[in-house]
Amino acid sequence: MTPRGPHRPTLEEVAAHAGVSRATVSRVVNGVATVDPTIVERVTRSVAALRYVPNPAARTLMTRRTDTVALVALEPDTRVFGDPFFSAIVRGVSQELNGAGLQLVVAMVQSHEDMGRVETYLLGNHVDGVLLISEHGQHRLTASLTAANIPVVVGGRPLDTELAVAYVDNDNVHGGELAAQHLLRIGRTCVGTVTGPLDMSAGTDRLEGFVRGLGAAYRPELVEHGDFTMDGGAAAMAHLLDRSPDLDGVFVASDLMALGAIAAVQRSGRRVPDDVAVIGFDDIDLASVAVPGLTTIRQRTVDQGRMMVRLLFSLIDRAPATDDAGLPPAPTPGSSIVLPVELVSRESA
Repeated sequence: MTPRGPHRPTLEEVAAHAGVSRATVSRVVNGVATVDPTIVERVTRSVAALRYVPNPAARTLMTRRTDTVALVALEPDTRVFGDPFFSAIVRGVSQELNGAGLQLVVAMVQSHEDMGRVETYLLGNHVDGVLLISEHGQHRLTASLTAANIPVVVGGRPLDTELAVAYVDNDNVHGGELAAQHLLRIGRTCVGTVTGPLDMSAGTDRLEGFVRGLGAAYRPELVEHGDFTMDGGAAAMAHLLDRSPDLDGVFVASDLMALGAIAAVQRSGRRVPDDVAVIGFDDIDLASVAVPGLTTIRQRTVDQGRMMVRLLFSLIDRAPATDDAGLPPAPTPGSSIVLPVELVSRESA
């Protein structure tokens, strides 16, 4: 005979213990607000006494909610697990979801096959909403989700200006301006940049701000494109130095790339900041302990993750459960948010 597992109390047993109907217990367990408070208290005591655990599938049928949110990163796992930006986003998202008692599902899209599998899962009503980060121009997952009326919030401004979707971004244009103006202010006269990927708004917006901040000092031949990785930053910096040996200042569009760029400058026999001043973007933890310390543009990545969840909650009619200390005002449904950035001055520039 197959051994039986431990007995799990049923809804009917809770109803009998509380002296109410099964339907009443179901309404209490699923948070229906119309139940009399004294009945709610009685049922709650019975649930605790019997250690009743609601059936998730049945609860989903009752409430049409899964209490699950998906965070989808359109990047390979090497970037997601190797770039501090993603861990900060996840930290902010987790803070808000844990406080509200929701589950987090994380998915990474690395190929067309992954895209199809993840899209099928999301369109199957397995989650209450989707948080989408690092979408590149060639991907159309956001459009597919919005067309299916699935609540979605994007981390970063979508490149497609016709796509009506809520997003939370950092002020990348202003950040690029701050970096360019700082390099001019400290007397640099031959200033270049290593951009992020230009199929992402973070890459295009930081470049736009840099061009605006330099004004007449901008030289298009001093632009090299990177990929937000340390190796990519080192390679791009080496190309800039080969092309313009008189380069004396550079804005690098992410801290990881900037650390690679510093290594490339040092390998060339030059010194940072004496010969080449370097500014990054992000203010990751490594920026403050690097040698030299990295001057950078600080963005509020953890807050970005938190605000993405709050914006999603406004779309699915849920209230945040954590305090709002240091955060912008609660968003209205469908609105978008741009968080401020600031220059953090250290030894590299």
